[in-house]
Amino acid sequence: MGAGREVAILLDGVRDKNVMHLKKLNTALFPVRYNDKYYADALASGEFTKLAYYSDICVGSIACRLEKKEGGAIRVYIMTLGVLAPYRGLGIGTRLLNHVLYLCSKQNIPEIYLHVQTNNEDAINFYKKFGFEITETIKKYYTNIDPPRLLCTYQAHRYITS
Repeated sequence: MGAGREVAILLDGVRDKNVMHLKKLNTALFPVRYNDKYYADALASGEFTKLAYYSDICVGSIACRLEKKEGGAIRVYIMTLGVLAPYRGLGIGTRLLNHVLYLCSKQNIPEIYLHVQTNNEDAINFYKKFGFEITETIKKYYTNIDPPRLLCTYQAHRYITS
């Protein structure tokens, strides 16, 4: 990656014309295949779904879904957040998550949650650094993936200011 060379990380919105980048990343990063509803939700979330570019290469993404709760309050579900392995540790995942946390703060959205496979310790530790807590374990969530268990993590009322 060029030691000592600073390369800007750019975030770009996901639109019809570049959604194929999100699809390619998801295929490379995740053990599940996402359906059309996933991509429709990602596109509908606007600024809450971003692609990350490192030196003009699409290397990561965050895709969220905005959910309306009873009473009309909005919460954010992080459907996916991933960075290609060679680009991990460069702050790209942090930049993507901070972007969404900032939007939640700006729009007064008090809840954000996600799911993580129980064996994905790197992701679990990453989210814990941002104040996410494990709220439940969902057994037999997956039918074709080992392990079939999934953790639900939750964060409320913690935001960054810039």
